[in-house]
Amino acid sequence: MSVRVLGIDPGLTRCGVGIVDVRPDRTATLVEVVVVRTPPTMPLEQRLLAVGDELERLFDAHRPAAVAIERVFAQQNLNTVMGVAQVSGVALHAAAKRGLPVALHTPSEVKAAVTGYGSADKRQVQAMVARILGLAEVPKPADAADALAIAICHAWRGAPAAPASAPAVDARSLTPAQAAWRAAERSTRASAVPRRLAK
Repeated sequence: MSVRVLGIDPGLTRCGVGIVDVRPDRTATLVEVVVVRTPPTMPLEQRLLAVGDELERLFDAHRPAAVAIERVFAQQNLNTVMGVAQVSGVALHAAAKRGLPVALHTPSEVKAAVTGYGSADKRQVQAMVARILGLAEVPKPADAADALAIAICHAWRGAPAAPASAPAVDARSLTPAQAAWRAAERSTRASAVPRRLAK
């Protein structure tokens, strides 16, 4: 059974929203991707209302099981940071109204999940998003690909394990990112065993 995750790359001028369905074997399918735009000339409260209305429409249309948002980090441009934080608040409010669980992921977490490398550049992330979703082209603008990467990251990090009755996944069918993530999960589980025994 697949899990539907809605990922948000928050921004006031451009807010990327990507929705994916991910199966227990980590196979991901694109549901929809949208970039919500608001002009800088519009009053702030109207910009936030426009973004909020579109987010609520997408929540209600696609009914995700979870929401993932890129975590805000300090940047040089204070106005950009404020806009990202404000849109994140709008998204958190909309998700909370619907009782949806929300996770915040750092850019490095998203890069590591999607490419297997926490310092990957944007082009590498975008190319892997297209490959993971089986798309002929990289989603544009960058906000669209970023939102999908955030959704994939959350699904891969938080997706339930496949039931014991499920057929085994052929490791040769995994993308490099999926293989790297599987190896990391195994390593984490293996290193956790001695700690539990030591208590």
